[in-house]
Amino acid sequence: MTDTALPLTKYHQVYLVLREQLEEGRFAQGLPGELALTRQFGVGRVTVRRALEQLAREGLIVRQAGRGTRPAARAPARGGGAGPVAVAGEVAPAHPVSRLSGLLENIVQASRGTTVKVLEWRLIQASDSLAQALRIAPGEAVRKAARQRSLPEGPVSYITTYLPQVLVRGFGRRELGTTPILQLLQDSGIVLGRARQTVSARAANAQVAKALQVPVGTALLSVRRLVMDADDRPVQLLHGLYRPDRYEYQMELSRVGGIDARIVGSEIGP
Repeated sequence: MTDTALPLTKYHQVYLVLREQLEEGRFAQGLPGELALTRQFGVGRVTVRRALEQLAREGLIVRQAGRGTRPAARAPARGGGAGPVAVAGEVAPAHPVSRLSGLLENIVQASRGTTVKVLEWRLIQASDSLAQALRIAPGEAVRKAARQRSLPEGPVSYITTYLPQVLVRGFGRRELGTTPILQLLQDSGIVLGRARQTVSARAANAQVAKALQVPVGTALLSVRRLVMDADDRPVQLLHGLYRPDRYEYQMELSRVGGIDARIVGSEIGP
């Protein structure tokens, strides 16, 4: 699974993948043992152990002799704190709240001239953090979509979206390849309300690096967006990772607090 030609050490590649999987709540029942992880990643036990030690130092996992390794309990991210486990639904009110009418228009406009490859479209069970963000019960059915969007010069974004399964009506994998999800939700009868989002940076893990054709560890623009309907119920949680050489995210702030978010895909190659 790892790639020895990539510039990062093997243990750091394993660490990045495991951290991503922890954020998605894949290890609610505990992480696989060291031997299982060595087989999964095709690396030695010392490499796996170093990756786990790094995760433990960051407070993401707890390792106990005789009890295995499990995700660490996490408090909701509040205030301005940012980190690799921040939940989009818990950002502070000071973070941008976008007007979806303008945002939807810009998303549709930005999608023109690009192509979409649907990498994943499957049902998962909501982890505790995902359930908290979408205000659903842990374990409830959620539809996960992963898409790669490309400009003529190459890949520009890797977007992961989570939708409560009860809201997925009248569209599927085929429609995802041609139409933005916000548009599909609106067409299915959902009245969109507002969106709360954070914009930061994040290092590319092995999976994302391959999709975006960049080295593992490359700094990417990271956008997390929680979209609510007109009744202020979450309908979509999006995490987008973008190549900064092919993508810009512009915002215009008015004196009265309005925000006009604009998405710009670069027309200039790397």
